[in-house]
Amino acid sequence: VQLQASGGGLVQTGGSLRLSCAAGRTASNNGMAWFRQTAGKEREFVASISWNGGATYYTEAVKGRFTISRDRAKNTVYLQMNSLKPEDTAVYLCARSRYATGGSQAENYNAWGQGTLVTVSS
Repeated sequence: VQLQASGGGLVQTGGSLRLSCAAGRTASNNGMAWFRQTAGKEREFVASISWNGGATYYTEAVKGRFTISRDRAKNTVYLQMNSLKPEDTAVYLCARSRYATGGSQAENYNAWGQGTLVTVSS
């Protein structure tokens, strides 16, 4: 499975970005997630979505600002990021779950994309 993340870039504080992850057909029955990573820190869970989009889960730091969604017809998962803050700066990676659900544990995911860089300037 190849996961292709895109949509990152440079944005000012308070701005918005939408990330996309092209997941391919083999991910259509799997939960999907976004994680983020900065230099010297462990990978951090951001949001996940179940196979049919019926269940979503967010880390507390992004609740109310980020929205994860998926278009199963396009085999694509999105992360709409609003009210961005400098602390959101990171490489964002999409991942495919081993299961139909999502969740915050990285070990639940067995396929990872290459990441897309999001930089939020203050």
